[in-house]
Amino acid sequence: MSQAKLALVTGASRGIGAATARTLAAAGYHVVLTARTAAGLEDVENSIHDAGGSATIAPLDLTDGDSIGRLASAISGRWDALDLLVLNAAMLGTLTPVPHIDPKEFAKVMTLNVTAQATMIAAFDPMLRASKDARVVGITSSVGAAPRAYWGAYGASKAAFDTLLGAYADETNGRIKVAIVDPGATRTAMRARAYPGEDPATLKGTEVVAARIADLLRDGFKSGERICVNLDC
Repeated sequence: MSQAKLALVTGASRGIGAATARTLAAAGYHVVLTARTAAGLEDVENSIHDAGGSATIAPLDLTDGDSIGRLASAISGRWDALDLLVLNAAMLGTLTPVPHIDPKEFAKVMTLNVTAQATMIAAFDPMLRASKDARVVGITSSVGAAPRAYWGAYGASKAAFDTLLGAYADETNGRIKVAIVDPGATRTAMRARAYPGEDPATLKGTEVVAARIADLLRDGFKSGERICVNLDC
């Protein structure tokens, strides 16, 4: 029996990360789940096991570069290769005019949304290169490509994230395929914070985004491509 492919999903305790982890497990991946909240990860892990899949939880703070290094060492000590890295974890921060952006909060947003992502790629690049068909999927936002009032801090972080992924795609020249996925309006806790008056029943569920990611992995995509889940995003 062939060994299951290995996937690592960040921000996997809820929302798009949790839905993606469940979908990948259903597709036969062994999924390593990371997030800060152990209880949320355990819930996702239990749901995966109940459905017949396999998963391992690894609670950690992605803003701690040493934690990422320890995670990479632990995973490489157990598995030879990483087939899929899903970079989903992100921080919204406060929506405010650019002159009112708090420098300390902006630094936190950039640390999680950009610096930690670069650290993750660096830490797991050797394991990705050891895979015969490595993929990286980064979850982005439309404000990274189209600036919007009051979204300057978060939008700047996502623009940097997109550039980081695009550069990595160019550097690996298809050896590691990179998809930049814009989920569009989706029923998540972050969306509820950004649009408190919005009826969540009017939004698509996170499972729709997860299914689209699974389709991309099955059907293929051009490395470095920016892919919208919504037709209008």
